[in-house]
Amino acid sequence: MVSVQENKIVPSVAEPFQLKAEKVNTMSKEIIFDIQQLNSFYGEKHILKSVSMQIFEKSVTSLMGPSGCGKSTLIRCLNRMNDLILTFRIDGKIFYKNSDLYAHDVDVTELRREIGMVFQKPNPFPKSIYENIAYGLRIHGISSRQYLDRVVEDSLKKAFLWEEVKDRLQESALALSGGQQQRLCIARAMAVEPKVILLDEPASALDPIATGKIEELIHELKKDYTIVIVTHNMQQAARVSDYTAFFMLGDLIEYDVTTKIFTNPSHKTTEDYITGRFG
Repeated sequence: MVSVQENKIVPSVAEPFQLKAEKVNTMSKEIIFDIQQLNSFYGEKHILKSVSMQIFEKSVTSLMGPSGCGKSTLIRCLNRMNDLILTFRIDGKIFYKNSDLYAHDVDVTELRREIGMVFQKPNPFPKSIYENIAYGLRIHGISSRQYLDRVVEDSLKKAFLWEEVKDRLQESALALSGGQQQRLCIARAMAVEPKVILLDEPASALDPIATGKIEELIHELKKDYTIVIVTHNMQQAARVSDYTAFFMLGDLIEYDVTTKIFTNPSHKTTEDYITGRFG
């Protein structure tokens, strides 16, 4: 695992290892999420176990590991989506830009506007393509057609979808292909001007061509957004992410620069996973 100390990535608490910190310069990177000794529970079931890590601005961080290791639970903690589950609880801390994410006075609706989320299965609303993008703005009280038109176009362009749908904006979003629907969902998240985009296995249900478009999009988005992505696909994590966290049974086994995770992991469990010995 890694943490930030004196503007460099250095080893964190569990199973210390030697990392050449000079290879990674984080002086220009703000810490967006600072997760400290996070434990999570569904009822009596202990899911995440004393997880500590930091997530940096305008970078892509992959959460990787086998099914049931806690990846999706963690990403849903980052915008308090798990609040909707009655049996869910946490202890430990998550700071978002130095503020306690779980403080009692946090406006969760506003938080989820700033920290957008795209799910594994594309979930466009049963509305037109245009209204899918405009929906979040409308519920925030924005009704100017000129403004909505501009945001719809800008969001679809950012999602590499505008040229494919610009003449179909009043058609149902449900008529789009799966890959187009997923890019529409990303455009919908961007329309309300988030700072962070959470992607929970966004390409797992897509074909290779659509997956390639999503990965190309992720590379472009990190210029303006902080991206956290859950993936089962190790090759995808290697292709798209700057940092990779490897989880096993709720434990954060290793967190480091992606190139190091895949070329010189510090933990045998990580090496066994990425070489296909299990998972």
